[in-house]
Amino acid sequence: MRAVDLIEKKRDGAELSAGEIRWLVGEYVAGRVPDYQMAAFLMAVYFRGMSEDETVALTQAMADSGERIDLSAVPGIKVDKHSTGGVGDTVTLVLVPLMAAAGLVVAKLSGRALGHTGGTIDKFEAIPGLRTELTLAEIRAQAEAIGAVIADHTADVVPADRLLYELRDVTATVPSLPLIASSVLSKKLAGGADAIVLDVKCGDGAFMRDEGQARRLAETLVRVGNKLGKKFSALVTAMDEPLGTMAGNALEVKQAIEALRGGGPADLREVTLALGAELLVLAGEALDPAAAKARLGELISSGKAWAKFRDLVAAQGGDVRAIEEPERLPKAKRVAEVCAPASGYVTELRAHPIGVACGLLGAGREVKGQAVDPAAGVELLAKVGDEVERGQPVARLHSGRPDRLAAAEELVAGAYTIGPERPAPRPLVLGRIGPSTGGGAGGR
Repeated sequence: MRAVDLIEKKRDGAELSAGEIRWLVGEYVAGRVPDYQMAAFLMAVYFRGMSEDETVALTQAMADSGERIDLSAVPGIKVDKHSTGGVGDTVTLVLVPLMAAAGLVVAKLSGRALGHTGGTIDKFEAIPGLRTELTLAEIRAQAEAIGAVIADHTADVVPADRLLYELRDVTATVPSLPLIASSVLSKKLAGGADAIVLDVKCGDGAFMRDEGQARRLAETLVRVGNKLGKKFSALVTAMDEPLGTMAGNALEVKQAIEALRGGGPADLREVTLALGAELLVLAGEALDPAAAKARLGELISSGKAWAKFRDLVAAQGGDVRAIEEPERLPKAKRVAEVCAPASGYVTELRAHPIGVACGLLGAGREVKGQAVDPAAGVELLAKVGDEVERGQPVARLHSGRPDRLAAAEELVAGAYTIGPERPAPRPLVLGRIGPSTGGGAGGR
């Protein structure tokens, strides 16, 4: 078997067998298929798509490319969450300690910045001293001790996804349905959870911009995930404008702290509680979403969720003083303001240019392995529906790259649209796909 033959086969639209997919993944992880050939294969998949059987086979091959996290000896119901990526998507940093405070166990494997979207690991590592590269033994021990872990993809768990994740980021093959599905589901298969909720983002700042496309992805994820023996459900959530008011690394840590202390942006809280409620219901810990949300709200207001976050940071070596006193978190060398060009109401705030601006400022990557600036990002002072005056600051840019500041300012200014009338509120949760509601899907 040769990689070039499989690339050609997929390029021409033919279906690969499970054995061919397993061979290609195994040879790539072993270093016998080079990046340039796998990049060609990814581009072929991007244009030609994969059947559902191919997606199942790719997911299984990726999950089997390394070890799995065995949480069977850890007491409690194991749950997990995954987001398909957005701008200002701070949910994981709030949801993981919140679920642990509710008595569930969350051993969350997260990723780094991908394309224009931020990465949870980059955000969490903005806390001084914090470690996310944990061994399997450390993950199991921490899950048993405090019920919460946020770890980077270890070299032992799903190594195929780590390699493909980085390669997709720099080859313009991120927005491919089967590649997204296999990446998400392989980590969930290997992560040891019993019940998983998926946050499928939809809109300008999401990889799936069209709601129908996002729903098809959610249906595919749920259906393929359940075929692979796990209990999945998904929410389709809006990402036309950034979630919350911060996009970056340390900036989003500050936002998570506010949310866990009972404050923070209303949209971040709404999406977090919706996903948390879905997990509690899926795990059999609540009868309905309303009761689940009430319980989660109490865990935040009582301080139990915040206490669990402190435990999580301390367990992974982070400086707890930096979350108790957020002014200790990394600060940008330079902060610039973007001002409203006219008076009126913010009628649109496009998430994609905000995400690109964050990358220019240093919060993301342009090549594999590039370091990120933990202090870089965009602070949003006005969002859709807010009234602004001409010359009023609507955003602050936190930057360590003065040579990129002008380009970032142009992007952020262009993301805002000011109009004479306040727009009608838009829903944040656009749909739910449960274990029995997945429909037909496929394609790229």
